[in-house]
Amino acid sequence: MSAAATHSRWPARGHAGFWAFAVHRVSGVALALFLPAHFWALGQAIQGEAALDGFLSWAERPSVRAAEVALVVLLAAHLAGGLRLLAIELLPWSDRQKTILALAAGFTLTAGLAFLLNLR
Repeated sequence: MSAAATHSRWPARGHAGFWAFAVHRVSGVALALFLPAHFWALGQAIQGEAALDGFLSWAERPSVRAAEVALVVLLAAHLAGGLRLLAIELLPWSDRQKTILALAAGFTLTAGLAFLLNLR
């Protein structure tokens, strides 16, 4: 088999670009799976004040708070991954890609930590 036939268009699993790709895809799928739950929660306001109050009291649980932090981290990861893709597409290629990946990861963790520290 020729080298061209064995070459994959995906980065090697040890490569930082692969992990950026994987985090961006997984965060996107997780956010898409979250949307129906989000719409259901918004629908509680339509059901009346009692239904919304019941949902809001349920949302005070520590496990729900932890899920909120995870959601913010997923949003930040997906945003950072999208900005990385825009940079790859629109900016000239450079050897600083690992630095850009590290900055995107730092942004993701900072956003999650800031949200976590802001919870009351």
